[in-house]
Amino acid sequence: MTGAVKDELVPHPVKDQLPGVDYCINSNPSWAEGVILGFQHYLVMLGTTVIIPTIIVPQMGGGNVEKAQVIQTLLFVAGVNTLLQSWFGTRLPVVIGGSFRFIMPAVFIALSNQYNTYLDPRERFKQSMRSMQGALMIASVLPTLAGFLGFWRIVTRFLCPLSKAPLVLLVGFGLYEQGFPLLGECVEIGLPELVLLILLSQFIPHMWTLKQPIFERFAVLLSVGIVWAFAAFLTVAGAYKNRPPQTQFSCRVDRSGLVSGASWIRFPYPLQWGIPNVDVGQVFLMMAAVLVSLIESTGGFIAAARYGSATYCPASILSRGAGWLGLSTFVNGLWGTPTGSTVSVENVGLLALTRVGSRRVVQISAVFMLFFSVLGKFGAILASIPLPIIGALYCVLFGLMSAAGFDLLQFCNLNSYRTKFILGFSIYMGLSVPQYFNGYVITTGRGPVQSGSATFDQIMQVIFTSPAAVAGVIAYLLDMTLARRHPLTRKDSGRHWWAKFKYYSRDPRSEEFYSLPYGLSKYFPSV
Repeated sequence: MTGAVKDELVPHPVKDQLPGVDYCINSNPSWAEGVILGFQHYLVMLGTTVIIPTIIVPQMGGGNVEKAQVIQTLLFVAGVNTLLQSWFGTRLPVVIGGSFRFIMPAVFIALSNQYNTYLDPRERFKQSMRSMQGALMIASVLPTLAGFLGFWRIVTRFLCPLSKAPLVLLVGFGLYEQGFPLLGECVEIGLPELVLLILLSQFIPHMWTLKQPIFERFAVLLSVGIVWAFAAFLTVAGAYKNRPPQTQFSCRVDRSGLVSGASWIRFPYPLQWGIPNVDVGQVFLMMAAVLVSLIESTGGFIAAARYGSATYCPASILSRGAGWLGLSTFVNGLWGTPTGSTVSVENVGLLALTRVGSRRVVQISAVFMLFFSVLGKFGAILASIPLPIIGALYCVLFGLMSAAGFDLLQFCNLNSYRTKFILGFSIYMGLSVPQYFNGYVITTGRGPVQSGSATFDQIMQVIFTSPAAVAGVIAYLLDMTLARRHPLTRKDSGRHWWAKFKYYSRDPRSEEFYSLPYGLSKYFPSV
């Protein structure tokens, strides 16, 4: 047809680095914009920081005061650990916060019969917290040694695009229970937040062109501010006056108890709950959670590198990050929190939403964490955002984080039946196995593994309820063993492409993104 543009029927080109990123790891927005973006990262990480203590602290015997103190402590250690990881760890723009994978072992410890003798709830809280501290501090040795001694480098060196894709995909998709189900606890504010976030970040920028990308870059702040104000209006107007207690807790802006429980100024400090206790069974239980968290964080590192427009992490950088992640878990235990450390999935998703992968922005967010951890009342006001609003954010941010897993498939042969089997089977099992374990507990009150040892049964429950861990391990083992010697396997798995990222020195761009500051790479070289 005359004048018509004929479509070019060729595949999209393969990209080592993600195009379209406004600011990569080493480039920075203006200080004013960076501060606003950093505050947005802080706002996003508050969700997990509030949800974890809200679940665990009541089981320990704590009230609103203890919950507020634990949240302040979590904020403080998250700020410290984020700075350490971005300076000396992987050097990626990742927030290091609490992990949902520690909720189960923490609840197991909190409900242990050994604390039934304490009649005073405050004393019961302190004793159970001390046990969690001791278990976390000793369990942190596992990732610390695995990372700094190079064991994790050996493991991740055998990763390839095919085995990494299911891991990255299910790090975010595996948290589906924290998305729309959380939003659905108060649909009248959760759903408007979801719709408004999508409109501001995706539709309006294509309909209304501005000199500065205000809507897509600050969509979270704008949407949360509008819907939070709407929720406050409904609260003041008495819309929830005669509603059930659970609805009031989810929808009202004055039911979290954080503002009343928080101190005006409080400095979290090491061993604030007393000298940690050590129980061998609890240590092994926390080690299981630490291992799962390490696997999931590896997927988070891979996704963050993609959204920061860096090259994929060499194995030695992933190992260095694992070592610092272990030290972060030790810091969590030392300061007194019920959870270890992991890469914040929602903040990786925010990198994609804003197209800003700047390391400096995440470091600014860490300063906000430290600031609001000390000024308790002010931090508690922000932390009292209704959780259905947070659930709406998760629907978008968890999905965006997981989408980085699809990027890896561009290096694989999707016309290979071997590729299809490994992908399909590992992802399906990553969803199905945790569903079986969780469903078994709901119907019978205990896990499916009944060995006679309660500790072993709980360890199996912790490991096999992580979709990312199940899918990642299955894909890794299948890729290592299935048709390994077939002449086409190397290219079908994308291993021929991954070869240049197995070792730090094989790609000259590694120095640009992952070298240590202050000339430390000279004394601590990566291999």
